[in-house]
Amino acid sequence: MSKPRLKEDDIVLCIVKKIEGATVFVEIEGNGSGTIVLSEIAAGRIRNLRDYVSPNKRIVCKVLKISPANIELSLRRVTAGEREEALEADKKEKTLASILKTIVSNPKEIIEKIKESHSISDFLEEAREIPKLLEEFLTKEQAEKLSSLLSQKKEKEKSIKRTFNLSSNSPRGLEDIKSILSLEKDKQAEIHYLGASKFSIEKK
Repeated sequence: MSKPRLKEDDIVLCIVKKIEGATVFVEIEGNGSGTIVLSEIAAGRIRNLRDYVSPNKRIVCKVLKISPANIELSLRRVTAGEREEALEADKKEKTLASILKTIVSNPKEIIEKIKESHSISDFLEEAREIPKLLEEFLTKEQAEKLSSLLSQKKEKEKSIKRTFNLSSNSPRGLEDIKSILSLEKDKQAEIHYLGASKFSIEKK
């Protein structure tokens, strides 16, 4: 039951359905079902499987392999950034669906059409800048209503913070590091030294 909309390395949202032995069975949102083997749950030894997966838990996975019989997934290969991005995109899709419900009778159908050519995040940004884009999917009257509602719903400012290691064996190592960090500060990111070649970077 391969799904043409999915391809290897795609990041997908899943609901855990059941756990049998060393295999986790999940429902891939909008794309059928798949499985995760124990070795793809987490790196290293797993003391308590339910710390990672349990029935009805929502998780973000990466598609490893698609065959006619099964879709193989991984939980451990999803980075923190990919997980955040997937959950944020899902949140935006639900918001758009909620708004569309007040305008059209077929919000899911409209969203599927949008997703054929845009990511929901990109679409919402572009639609705020170019309201005419909405008329590709809606009537002129519906597009005007949606544009008005989107302009009222402004994005909340978010803060993203990460830690990283930075060191150099070059004779000019200190100057090189300062140069790299100054480039990041030019992008209005806050950088702090944490000790032992470790830094934190924060961007709003």
